[in-house]
Amino acid sequence: MFTALDGCISDLSNRGRTTARKGEHVAEDLIIIGGGPGGYVAAIRAAQLGMQVALVERAALGGICLNWGCIPTKALLRNAEIYHLVRKGAEFGVHCDNLRFDFPQVIARSRQVADRLAQGVAFLMRKNKVQVVQGTGRLAGAGAVSVHDEQGNVTATLNAPNILLAAGARPRGLPGLPFDGTQVLSSTEAMLLQEVPGSLAIIGAGAVGVEFAYLYNTFGSHVTLIEMLPQVLPVEDHEISAALHKSLTQQGIDILVQSRVDGVETAGDGLQLRVTTPQGEQTVQADKVLVAIGVQGNVESLGLDDAGVNSERGFVPVDAHCGTNVPGIYAIGDLNGQPCLAHVASAEGIAVVETIAGLDHPGVNYDNIPGCTYCHPQVASVGLTEHAAREAGRNIRVGRFPFSASGKALAVGDSEGMVKVIFDADTDELLGTHIIGSEATDLIAEAGIARTLETTHYEVLKTVHAHPTLSEAIMEAVGDAYDEAIHI
Repeated sequence: MFTALDGCISDLSNRGRTTARKGEHVAEDLIIIGGGPGGYVAAIRAAQLGMQVALVERAALGGICLNWGCIPTKALLRNAEIYHLVRKGAEFGVHCDNLRFDFPQVIARSRQVADRLAQGVAFLMRKNKVQVVQGTGRLAGAGAVSVHDEQGNVTATLNAPNILLAAGARPRGLPGLPFDGTQVLSSTEAMLLQEVPGSLAIIGAGAVGVEFAYLYNTFGSHVTLIEMLPQVLPVEDHEISAALHKSLTQQGIDILVQSRVDGVETAGDGLQLRVTTPQGEQTVQADKVLVAIGVQGNVESLGLDDAGVNSERGFVPVDAHCGTNVPGIYAIGDLNGQPCLAHVASAEGIAVVETIAGLDHPGVNYDNIPGCTYCHPQVASVGLTEHAAREAGRNIRVGRFPFSASGKALAVGDSEGMVKVIFDADTDELLGTHIIGSEATDLIAEAGIARTLETTHYEVLKTVHAHPTLSEAIMEAVGDAYDEAIHI
């Protein structure tokens, strides 16, 4: 049951959101807190299954991913790719004089892309008759959610047998180095700068750190990338990470791995970082510092304690079907911890509502989640790394195919990188696929489908791949693992 306590909950006609007014009562099957890629996708799927859904969102529909993460950063990276490509124009017989860029326009374009998609999500809510309620949602006892305005006043109370928490996460700060939005930046501030900093230090060489390193280096910043672990993109295959390290270094990015920031001091108009490296202590000067060491769940304002929902280390632990310790309350996406990826949140949202609807959903297969990094060259992977496969005691076959032997890659002038596949030599199971190179983040879907279908090497090789395409590299890498590669 949905009860509006005090007047109109929200006036959001400009976003196309539905509203509820005083005295209106709407029976609900599901309440969702958070309208990001987990929450809004769950709302649409629930509506498709005949549920009446209320979605509570305190900011813009689409969440961090659409408004301040995945989408606008990819728009920024596309600008960088175009600028990088045009600078290489002479290789293609295209000569550009007086090449320059308008960085405020670069930023403005990313915001336009995000805003357009946010409007698209609002349209989908109307299309699927999802009740969108503006405000901050908070658990208020069994089957209840209270909605609060910016001043903390309760504007509505919603009731439903099922509650889905999809409140997402926010950048995690470094102890002793709090975000100030001016010199010490989170990813949000880093995508809103109106001018390119002369120098930028990035703490953390995961996907976010590497993408911003590529972006700002391309536009002229002197970038230093600092990572505590032994490699950039620590979760990726060692061989792929080593190839990316080499490429980023050749692009002019300074990289310090196995290195720790021990202190930061003001130095003129910039900052001075004291960094302990395997070679000893170094000093890094930077106009700005981007901290990209991960995220923490938005657990503080959800009323978890009031509802008896457990949290641990800034996240909400869940079971295999994203259920919390309280029956009827679920948590998905970044709120429940790693892997903190938008497509995981969406998959979990669908899994939860299908389970609520009584469908036989097996749950999300976390062993088959693709990981993507959109720097240049791109990096994408799914399944086990070579190291993990060997650590698990698997007898493996490894195949590789360099894009330098790909006709399509050479034709488009982007032949850096390779495809690497790992098979179980005893069962012919495709254990993992790892790609570094042009369009890697799109190519990885083929490997994901192959793993879902439990495809063997024979089936990949007998599937005719169009020529010339980059996807042929996957087929050739599989052939290499079984001594059947044609073009190497």
